[in-house]
Amino acid sequence: MQDRDTEFGEFLDSRASVMRRTAYLLCGGDWHRAEDLVQTTLTKIYVAWPRIRRDGSVDAYSRKIMVRAAIDESRKAYRRRESVVEDLPEPLSTPPAGVEDAVDVRRALAQLPAGQRAVVVLRYWEDMSVTDVAQTLGKSEGTIKSQAAKGLAALRKLLESGDLAEAGDG
Repeated sequence: MQDRDTEFGEFLDSRASVMRRTAYLLCGGDWHRAEDLVQTTLTKIYVAWPRIRRDGSVDAYSRKIMVRAAIDESRKAYRRRESVVEDLPEPLSTPPAGVEDAVDVRRALAQLPAGQRAVVVLRYWEDMSVTDVAQTLGKSEGTIKSQAAKGLAALRKLLESGDLAEAGDG
């Protein structure tokens, strides 16, 4: 058991920040949901650790689990409810250079359907090949190419129109 915990700890140390950033994008810019997604993913990885470690497919398995969990979570009805807060935070007087563009991209990304968002994040953020994304999502390469093209087109349209809904800025 100690070897398992040590190996898992080493994996966690090396991949935790990348997993958090990917989860953040998969969750449409909501850090709270991203943290929950990472925890769900890590729990499933730990349970399957002996098998996936032996197969040498830890990164592929973790991406697949994370994407599937994000898509499943996005389908839950409670996610569509708004959360009410008593006071809004004060906006920054002048955001650092490039922040507004990043916020716009994140907001546009959050408006994509979960499956399309997963393809765009895996393909362009994780820099995975079409074949790898298809294997991760269990879809055909043609579907991945189509979803990537539609996702990029939708992002361009949203960014050009400026019609960006507020994302979970957490």
